[in-house]
Amino acid sequence: MPETANLVAFALIALGMVLTPGPNMIYLVSRSISQGPKAGLISLGGVALGFVFYMLCAAFGITALVFAVPYAYDALRLAGAAYLLWLAWQAVKPGGRSPFHIRELPRDRPGKLFMMGFLTNLLNPKIAMVYLSLLPQFIDPARGSVLGQSVALGSTQIAISVTVNAFIAIMAGSISLFLARNPLWLNIQRWLMGTVLAGLAIRMATEARR
Repeated sequence: MPETANLVAFALIALGMVLTPGPNMIYLVSRSISQGPKAGLISLGGVALGFVFYMLCAAFGITALVFAVPYAYDALRLAGAAYLLWLAWQAVKPGGRSPFHIRELPRDRPGKLFMMGFLTNLLNPKIAMVYLSLLPQFIDPARGSVLGQSVALGSTQIAISVTVNAFIAIMAGSISLFLARNPLWLNIQRWLMGTVLAGLAIRMATEARR
């Protein structure tokens, strides 16, 4: 198992990223608003499967990488920090569009909803970066199985992302209406997430190599 501090830090990153608008949130919110919460939850099932696919691929790939490339952690650490800074800027930059703005979509059958959720997540660069660049920073080979630590961290990310996205899918209509009436809260959310992600990026960039 990863160290408790590493697990908590990674959980905070996962929470910050799931609350930062991206392809998954935009698709799930759009589906929930256009076709109802049930459609959003079916789509979320596909998104969850995409998470599991990435987790397993990354877990086995990271295990091999640890033993093959001595300085791989440094390269991944800096790339991950740069990506977190980019996400922080995306959260606070002027003119950003809220995913809770209503978008009308055609109604789809459950099978297509599930598959579109899966493909949306599979092609999501944010999730690819989580598993290929961010997750390795929280693995300590000295604590035992790299594969086991990768699965533990990945499972934490999946649990947080699915829980938050399920809440968003169910409450999308109400959240959209609330933000339309209270735009100040949208700005607070954007700046809070931007600050958290920037802080985590600085921590990652200045962390000494293991």
